[in-house]
Order: sequence, then C-alpha cells, then structure tokens
Amino acid sequence: MSILNSLSPRALAAPESGIVEVLNYARGREGLLPLWVGEGDLSTPDFINRAAMASLAAGDTFYTWQRGIPELRQALSDYYARHFNVSLSPDNFYVTGSGMQAIQLSVQAITSPGDEMIYLTPAWPNIAAALEIAGARSVGVQLDFDGGKWALDIGRIEAAITPRTKGLFLNTPSNPTGWTATHEDLTTILALARKHGLWIMADEIYARFYYGGTRAPSLLDIKQEDDRILFVNSFSKNWSMTGWRIGWIVAPPETGQVLENLVQYSTSGVAHFMQMGAVAALNEGDDFVRSNIEKATRSRDILCDALVATNRVETLKPDGALYAFLKIDGVTDSRQAALDIVDKTGVGLAPGTAFGAGGELFLRACFLRDPGQITEAAERLRGYIISL
Repeated sequence: MSILNSLSPRALAAPESGIVEVLNYARGREGLLPLWVGEGDLSTPDFINRAAMASLAAGDTFYTWQRGIPELRQALSDYYARHFNVSLSPDNFYVTGSGMQAIQLSVQAITSPGDEMIYLTPAWPNIAAALEIAGARSVGVQLDFDGGKWALDIGRIEAAITPRTKGLFLNTPSNPTGWTATHEDLTTILALARKHGLWIMADEIYARFYYGGTRAPSLLDIKQEDDRILFVNSFSKNWSMTGWRIGWIVAPPETGQVLENLVQYSTSGVAHFMQMGAVAALNEGDDFVRSNIEKATRSRDILCDALVATNRVETLKPDGALYAFLKIDGVTDSRQAALDIVDKTGVGLAPGTAFGAGGELFLRACFLRDPGQITEAAERLRGYIISL
C-alpha cells in the first residue's frame, strides 16, 4: 500500500497549479520571456532592502508581535489615509506571512468544514484551493465575456447563495481578467451580503493598478463600521516584494484576538526585520509605486495593441491589475497551447485552464515588465498567432 493512502484526503485533493506546471516545464530556458506569474521584472528597491538590513544588523531577530510590529501597523494606517481617504486605527491591521496566508487565515476565520464561499471565475486558482483544503466548498460564479470585455451578473451571485453560504470572495481588480467592480457593483454586492448575513473577503491587491484613475473603487469607500468584511492584501505587487512573503489583513478590531491566535498557531508572526522593510515600502515607496504603474500602463498598451492588430485575438485593455487575458482564434486547449508557445516562441504564458470555469480558452500574460521586453514578447506571440 502506498504511503500516500495514509495522508489526509483534503491534502491529497490539493490540485497541482496549472501555472506552476508550465513554469516548471520551461524554467531556466535561455532567452525566455516569463510572463506567466504575477510579478514584474524589478527586484525589490534598495530603500526597502536597506531598512531590512539595518534592522537585521541591529539584532531584530527575536520573537515579535503576532499582530505585526507597531511601526508597521501605524504605517499601514497612514497608507490607507493617503490612498483610500479612510481613517483606520492600527488595531484594524494584522500582518501575515504573505497575501496567501492572509487568505488562508481569513478562510479559517470565516468558514467551517462544509460551509460554502462564492467567488467569481475565471479566478486566481489559490482561493478555491484554500477553501477546499480547509474543508469548505468553493462555489464559482462565472463572469460574462462579450466583445473582449468581462462583466458581472449580480443575479448569478444571489442565485448561488444557499443556507450553507458563509461569504463571498471578491477580487477586484481581478486576476486574471482585469475586470474591475464599479461603485454601483460594490454597493449592490454589499447590500446582498448584508441581506443574507454574509462575510466578504475583499482581495484589493491590485487597487493601485487601475487605469481609469488613481485607484480602483473599493469597499472601503462605502462600508459601514458593522459590515462583515475582511480585506486581504500583500506587499508583493506594488513594491516588487514577491519573494518576501509578507501581507496583511484589514479587519474589525473585535476580531483581533481571533486573528492573532490564528497567526500564533501558523507562523507565530513575520520576522521583525522583514516588517521594517515593509515599513519603508509604505512610508517611502509612493514614487516607486507610481513608476511601476506607469510602466504597467505603457506595457499593457504595447501588448494589447500588437495582439489585437492580428485580428486573431479577442481582448480589450483591462481596466485594472497586471494581466492581458487573451482569447486566440484556433486555441482550444490553453494548457497545450502554453507549452507549445514556450517551445516555439520562448514566451511563458499561464494557461486559462488554471483559472477555472470560463478561462479554458484563454491565456494570461503579465505585462508588468520593461516595455522593450513586452515589445519583443508581443512580436514573438504575433508570429505564433498568425501561423495558426
């Protein structure tokens, strides 16, 4: 008998990432242009690294605050005052070992085994997997796709609500589609959650990467103090800190002891010196974030304009996030197409099959890279597309 048979069924059911499959297939190839994962081409800027190194040199290597060091929680409060025009106490913030852990802890806080949580598809695959591993059931509600644009039918969300539904996971701007909820969408969704007594887990990691203004509409713009909302976020995208694995939760202060306990029994906190790097990111990083957004805007336009010009690609420039989600004429198996594109063009894309219902015919490209690299990637992809 295989030793695997003695493992937990939930662990055995954890799916292989369709994104990582393609990445592992091509990792290390010479001349590869990697557009498959959600990160840019810049390493973490020096002002963040220096703050972490100074803290490390000062001996900040002991057990630390479970909820996050006071300096970081204050910096998060100041950041939200600047960019979201809201007054939040440091007691609203809980530092986590990545945005992914913020999601895991929020799932643990909201759901019990057998509960359901609704999410919008196509979707970043980790949310459904996190729910299923926790023993909850993920319920996908598909966005509409028409004329290159994604749209939400609110009625589908309400139709998916059952007596077992505990919450809604809302990622806007969306990975992978770029769909971005309007203020009207958010108002309707929040009213629906209030009506049914649901939690909302709001993933606003891409709120600053919004191409219709300074930031995307947020539930913070309309929420009331007693609304059941947990906001999950990460330092990864804005400040080029994907490898640091540090994130945060914005939550009602009365949930604080529960969230602190969940941190205690998972990681027991994020390293103090890493948190000092995060403090620098928040306090000194506004110009860096603006330059990252400007680069993403230029590269988005280069990639989408070039591929749409082939008359073989159905997509529109996304309203937010970092991804072009491409429907290419002649592609019926996006997993095989992603492998084929690596072999024939040296461009790494993520297959739409990794993003669930509605994504099967699409390929995702992350455009947070130097415009010159994106121009080269677009040319390689254009040649592949017109050859189909």
